[in-house]
Amino acid sequence: MEAFYSRGLRFSCRRCSDCCRHEPGVVFLSGNDVRLLAEEVKMKYTDIVENYCRWVPVPGGDEQLSLKEKSNFDCIFWDRGCTVYKSRPLQCRTFPFWESTVFSRQTWESLACPGAGKGELRSGDYITACLEQRKAEPVLQRRP
Repeated sequence: MEAFYSRGLRFSCRRCSDCCRHEPGVVFLSGNDVRLLAEEVKMKYTDIVENYCRWVPVPGGDEQLSLKEKSNFDCIFWDRGCTVYKSRPLQCRTFPFWESTVFSRQTWESLACPGAGKGELRSGDYITACLEQRKAEPVLQRRP
């Protein structure tokens, strides 16, 4: 069966930062994400994990690596905008084209983002590439 997004979906980021702040959330990280962040802020890989990340419990008893949040729920790298935009994590670069948001037309249409459904037409191939990139760069996971 053909994916509902095969003919593309409209999306243009409005730079509202709603997905980066004000509400609790998680930005899961791959090893490549941590490496890119380390290069961007000129720190060691292990220092990024220690200073900017947390381990989040997931079903099954494992933990996955995520960025920390500030006490007001802003992303640790948000300060009047993304301070690591060129090297932002894959989850941020591929938003809103995640499995959870393009699972069905209903999940897409229920997305609370002012840029979803508007602006640039993103091809079905582009959306599929976003989904495939997450498979190629899995979230770092550990058993505590």
